[in-house]
Amino acid sequence: MSGESLRTQDHEVIKRWAEKRGGKPATVSRTKADGEPGVLRIDFEGYSGEDSLEEISWDEFFEKFDEKNLEFLYQEKTSDGEPSRFFKFVSH
Repeated sequence: MSGESLRTQDHEVIKRWAEKRGGKPATVSRTKADGEPGVLRIDFEGYSGEDSLEEISWDEFFEKFDEKNLEFLYQEKTSDGEPSRFFKFVSH
C-alpha cells in the first residue's frame, strides 16, 4: 500500500532500501566520539547533508544500530506511488 510505514531491524532490508535510492550509511560528524559513529543517518547524494554527514561503512553503521537497539521506520512508496526516501530510526 502506498504511503504505508514499515518497521524492521533486518540489516539486508535496510541496506537494500537505502542503496536502491542512492543512499549510503553516514553519521552526523559533530556527534562522533572516540572513533565511534555518532547519530546515524542515511545520506542521499544531492541532499543537504553533505557538510554535516560523514560516510561510514555498513559494518560500522549496523554495529551502532544494533548497539542502540534501533528499528528502521520507512516507506517504500509515497502516497502517490513514487519511491519514498522517508525513514527514521526509532527505539525498539
